[in-house]
Amino acid sequence: MIIGLDVGGTHTDVVLVGENGLEKQVKVPTDTSALFNTVLTGLEKITENIPANQISHTVLSTTLTTNAIVQGKLSPAGMIVTSGPGIHPEAFRTSAHYIIVPGGIDHSGREIEKIDPEKVKAAADQLERAGIRNVGVVGKFSARNPAHERQIAEIVGDRFDKVFLGHQISGNFGFPRRINTTFLNASVYPVHRNFFEAVKKSLKQMGITVPIHILKADGGTMGLDTSIDFPGQSILSGPAASVMGSVAFAPDYTETLVLDIGGTSTDMAVLIKGVPLLAPYGVDINGYKTLIRALKTHSIGIGGDSRVRVENGELKIGPDRTGPAMGYGGTEPTPTDALFVLERSEGGDRDRAIQGIKTIAGQLGISVEEAAYEIFDETCREILAGARQMIKNINSKPVYTVKEVLTGYKVNPDHILVLGGPAAYFAEHFKNISGYTTVDTVPECQVANAIGTALSRTTCEITLFVDTQKGLATAPEEAFSETVDLNFTRQDAHRMASDLLNQKAIRLGANAKDIETELLEDLEFNIVRGFRLMGKNIRVKQQIKPGLIHEFKTISKKITDGCIQSE
Repeated sequence: MIIGLDVGGTHTDVVLVGENGLEKQVKVPTDTSALFNTVLTGLEKITENIPANQISHTVLSTTLTTNAIVQGKLSPAGMIVTSGPGIHPEAFRTSAHYIIVPGGIDHSGREIEKIDPEKVKAAADQLERAGIRNVGVVGKFSARNPAHERQIAEIVGDRFDKVFLGHQISGNFGFPRRINTTFLNASVYPVHRNFFEAVKKSLKQMGITVPIHILKADGGTMGLDTSIDFPGQSILSGPAASVMGSVAFAPDYTETLVLDIGGTSTDMAVLIKGVPLLAPYGVDINGYKTLIRALKTHSIGIGGDSRVRVENGELKIGPDRTGPAMGYGGTEPTPTDALFVLERSEGGDRDRAIQGIKTIAGQLGISVEEAAYEIFDETCREILAGARQMIKNINSKPVYTVKEVLTGYKVNPDHILVLGGPAAYFAEHFKNISGYTTVDTVPECQVANAIGTALSRTTCEITLFVDTQKGLATAPEEAFSETVDLNFTRQDAHRMASDLLNQKAIRLGANAKDIETELLEDLEFNIVRGFRLMGKNIRVKQQIKPGLIHEFKTISKKITDGCIQSE
């Protein structure tokens, strides 16, 4: 059996899935001031009375790193940066603790300016005096030749808790994005390390020693031990869980709009024949443009617990959340309270909900029932408006899926798939007002994100550079290098990259049955000197495609069948 855990803004959902489908589920309130305790409570409840030897592994979706960035609560981190041809690195400053030192590599990987060890030592001294404990090191074109980054790391030594090297964080080109990506990894490292240590300690105390994985922004997973070196990969893990929770149940013949309605926000995405879209370059979050590969998602601040009020005679919903619905003991009316008043939802105190909506009704000059309907209707319409804006933005750029680039393709979903606790009530209204052909809810929609988290497979990627003139093949992210001859071909590069990728996937905990590779980049350039062919530059990027583990069809069918039988 597999544990899947998804931390939401209002609730943390935990499931146990296995050969019988959904074996067990629990919900615990999310305490944003003590998320570690929330996660550990969920794990304790889901494993209660379950023999430890029946659990194969655990997959966690966490909002910790995302919240740290969005809320501006990043730990101070230092950056040591070298330059090269093009724009000066000062243009990409990330914080006050950003130091540029001499040294440069050009686009071919050739050293054009040497590292000055004394300047690097002085930079480290300056960062230490400022109390900095985690540092990123980035050089321009380090993805082509990481020698300078490695040299700086050797000079710095063990003076800091953690040193992140840009070429290890991402093998992609894009100097400013690689700076931001490395900086965010260094900045979120302390909070992720605390999470890492708390989870491992908790599971050990429960006698559970199974592999632990984290859901990444691209919908794949990585081992918890690996995540300590790449904490930034967990950014936008939550929205990725929404997408993966829908993939197992989405049709493979049309385009689907996914709407995950939570208590705090609504996450949305588009699937093309069951395949998620990708952010084309990497995550853009809170002003930071990064190289972190991610599913294309969009979030708006409207959910079941959004604050409802009247401003200048108009109904306003969200984006803030002050607590639970009044029907659950909160202090201000919410869309969930409107559902209680309309008797479309159960489990809360309807009388308290009526008291909250009565205030709104008085300000609008209508009955309580009319006010409840307007609140619910406006919530649905604002969610659909957010979805239309997302689709418009997607269609303004080339469309990327985890399978291919669809140049000129225009997204036009005709199917809505709804997730989240109140999904059934919203789906019915969406069907009436959206104009979409079909609107469905995901089976076990209240914990679908946790199910998607549990069923996601391990992903990773490899970038291989080959210079046949130099006689060298390198994969900087993997600290790999091997000599090659002039006859080394692009097909040879494909095979070498594939071997490296498979080895890496297994090392990171992937099941061999789940390894499905795809080619992301395949470039070859001739090196010519004086009208003479001197060799070739080859660049190949391959990845394990994000998706669900091989058992997902059996498990998802059991879950669907179980829902049908319960109805």
